[in-house]
Amino acid sequence: MFEIIFLVILSLYFVFTVAVIIGAAKTFPKKGENNLPSVSVIVAARNEEKNIVETLKSLDKLDFPENKLEIIIVDDNSTDNTGKIIDEFISGKSKFKKIISIKGKKGLKGKTLAIANGIEHATNEIILTTDADCVVSSLWAKRLASYYFDEKVAMVNGITNQFDDTLFSGMQSADFIYLLTTASGTINMGLPMSCIGNNMSYRKSVYEEIGGYENLDFSVTEDFKLLMAINKLKKYKIIYPIDKDSLVTSKACVSLRELYHQKKRWAVGGLDSEPAGAVLIATAFFTNLMMLLSPFFFSKSVFTLFLFKIIIDYFFITPVYQKLGLKLQLKHFLLFELYYIIYVVAMPVILLFNRKVKWKGREYAK
Repeated sequence: MFEIIFLVILSLYFVFTVAVIIGAAKTFPKKGENNLPSVSVIVAARNEEKNIVETLKSLDKLDFPENKLEIIIVDDNSTDNTGKIIDEFISGKSKFKKIISIKGKKGLKGKTLAIANGIEHATNEIILTTDADCVVSSLWAKRLASYYFDEKVAMVNGITNQFDDTLFSGMQSADFIYLLTTASGTINMGLPMSCIGNNMSYRKSVYEEIGGYENLDFSVTEDFKLLMAINKLKKYKIIYPIDKDSLVTSKACVSLRELYHQKKRWAVGGLDSEPAGAVLIATAFFTNLMMLLSPFFFSKSVFTLFLFKIIIDYFFITPVYQKLGLKLQLKHFLLFELYYIIYVVAMPVILLFNRKVKWKGREYAK
């Protein structure tokens, strides 16, 4: 009986995976360099003294027309030397400006408040966001901006990987690529499920049309909330091209504790998913539950199904690594598979009892 249930669930998982691959492979027109829209890059930084310099250096190297670019760094009330480091770096660089996040926007707090403050100061047509522990490609802004090929394109997202110099960080990078490829495929099929705020862009006019973050219910995943609000307008295009020139690389979590809080924050934000997203999440949950239970029902058939699931995942993300100019190490992938099986099953159970989120020294409740 276990084998039959496993086969049915895995078959559904396979069908969804193929559909996502088709969506993620979709290509889109691009504007030429002479017709790029103006962009405002916004980075919210809180207690990032160890990371902010590398982020600022990469932003300073952006290949983009100077008269169409501004970079707004929002100091989210840091209690370390982040503010001072920003001031020293941007001194004499006219494309940079620093602001300090201030209260006064109804219902907003934390990173959402900081980004909303940044958008309020932005003067350009397209908003690009990344995080203060990220390094962007020199072509990042140019490539994302080029995908605004007509006025109906309201949001363009990009892929983020992670520095994979250790086994632990390599596992997390594989997880990022897997999840964001899924996000790309579903968005390009017209069924947005997720995106990531450290590599996203949108029209300021559309942001204002939905009333900004002030008009949205508070969420610990403000990027997802904005994605769904724009999608609900039902009159704009949201696209997610897999393009190596728009790649962003972030710092991985340094401990299991930090990784747990990151995953819990994402999972709490994902509770607001629409029905299509809920079905996909449920399929992933039950597929990985079968994987976790397989040793207790071991047989040749069960082992074959177990192996087939791993093969599906491997051939799902390997072409994406290649398209992004990255190399997937087998040891990173295998550890990711083990980790993924455990956390996809464990997290829904955890959320039944505790939905509090701790992030950047702050605590939030769902």
